[in-house]
Amino acid sequence: MHYLIASWTHKNTDIKLREKLALNDEGKQKEILRLVCANSNISEAMALSTCNRVEIIVCADDIKKATKHIFNSLSLLSQVSPQILQYRATIYENEGAVHHLFSVASSLDSLVVGENQIPGQLKKAFKFAYNSANAAGEIFSLIHFALKTAANVKNLTQISKNPVSVSSVAVIKAKQIYEQINKSLNGANALVIGAGQMASLVCKHLVANNTNITLVNRTAQKAQNLAQNLNGVIKVEDFSKLNELLNSHRLIFVATSACEAIIKDELIRPCEFRRYIFDICVPRNVALSEQDNVEVFFVDDLDEIVRQNLELRQDQANEAYAIVRAGVVEFYKWLKAKNSAPAIKALRDKARQVCEQELKIAIKKGYLKKSDEIEAKKLLHQAFKAFLHSPSVALKTLNDKTTLNALETLFDIKIQNDDEII
Repeated sequence: MHYLIASWTHKNTDIKLREKLALNDEGKQKEILRLVCANSNISEAMALSTCNRVEIIVCADDIKKATKHIFNSLSLLSQVSPQILQYRATIYENEGAVHHLFSVASSLDSLVVGENQIPGQLKKAFKFAYNSANAAGEIFSLIHFALKTAANVKNLTQISKNPVSVSSVAVIKAKQIYEQINKSLNGANALVIGAGQMASLVCKHLVANNTNITLVNRTAQKAQNLAQNLNGVIKVEDFSKLNELLNSHRLIFVATSACEAIIKDELIRPCEFRRYIFDICVPRNVALSEQDNVEVFFVDDLDEIVRQNLELRQDQANEAYAIVRAGVVEFYKWLKAKNSAPAIKALRDKARQVCEQELKIAIKKGYLKKSDEIEAKKLLHQAFKAFLHSPSVALKTLNDKTTLNALETLFDIKIQNDDEII
């Protein structure tokens, strides 16, 4: 079995391609897992889709065949040619795949290094794959150790302190723009469209800057709930007023889960003031032609602030990568021990059976008294335990298929490989 990850991120694709690949609803998520797992070479699979990445994680017998199948499957769903997918993809195999996933979980591969959203997104992606019967023991163990490593990075470094996200970077960019035009976010009016996690983070950062927020969402109750949870003075308006609100606000943040553009040319009227629209959605929710006094920023336009963020956190990132490497070592150590456990158990069961059988014969023939049976059992147990110590230690590193097959033949045992979720 091999671990394999096919990855398309902000590092190797632009936003146009990522929004075509985005698995932004349950239907697409279920379909990509169905397509990928239809190949008998792939035993387990999960898909991670965020604003900055789409990654397919699988357990496969043959890496080359599995990779080709992933390209073909994603091509069917996204209508992007397999050739383009292959050209843009970064492929991680085995230990490289483990290291990459642990880095992703630890927010070291994010557009904004140290953001706190990715572990939750990873948990959600695995849960969906597990409930869809596409991921079980092998991927469970991988995700378990990935999240454990992420927790160590968070607790042992400062990289996630004063958390930064794409939402916060958008607010930072808005703050910079306002400073350039001799204005301040303090007391300014901002329109936030959406009521999910991204919108919530935008609102939190705007509240911290004493910005007056007007919140609008298709589901009014979600907007009301968000306003109440923030305990800030947030005005909630009905979605039917979106047109009016777009043309009365200078500062606009779009953070919805819509699968297509909701802000188009027909909604925008000429205004005397310049508008700044931040679309932090993938797929993009803003589709405007070039207009006077309207400036639109997408996720990929925040790169400069992200670069500065990375430079500031580089020392902490180096420490974090050391923790990731240690996590990878720990995982493989556990994996080897896990693989050897059934063989060690089979050997000990065989030794116990032989000892008990010979003990019964010895008592039956009068070589030992019945009253000595308990003490004799203890002695035999210690003897076979001592005898099997060296083979048990060796099996923790030498547990390949050839070795295990040889053990079965030499000792007449059956090694049961149960993929238990721990």
